Amino acid sequence: MKEYKYKINGNIYKVAIGDIEDNIAHVEVNGTPYTVEMEKAPQPAKPVVKPVANKPAPAPATPVSKPAATPSGKSGVKSPLPGVILEIKVKVGDVVKRGQTVIILEAMKMENNINADKDGTITAINVNKGDSVLEGTDLVIIE
Repeated sequence: MKEYKYKINGNIYKVAIGDIEDNIAHVEVNGTPYTVEMEKAPQPAKPVVKPVANKPAPAPATPVSKPAATPSGKSGVKSPLPGVILEIKVKVGDVVKRGQTVIILEAMKMENNINADKDGTITAINVNKGDSVLEGTDLVIIE
């Protein structure tokens, strides 16, 4: 189960995302369980349309080469859902701690903090501000 904290209009929400079966997600917001039905068709269409216009064709190529390096002590911070990069809070060479925000991702009109999954040094940033990314894309590499 993945847990996130969101701040919306000054209110903090603790969101835990549980099982996702087909297009049904089981989530808990501030302790209240919800069943969320997601639309399948718009998700692939949105990221495919924007990257063509924003020219991030090289971006998908970069993450493809990075997973091969992951077993050697490097790990990629992955996008938990499709969205648009609003802000990159680190640069190559920065030392980060686990839980530190490295990217702010807009998804479904909400800003999501994407945090480092371990302590280490940023060795690569695979996205730029304004890029559209798919779920599972390596955003930054931490060694």
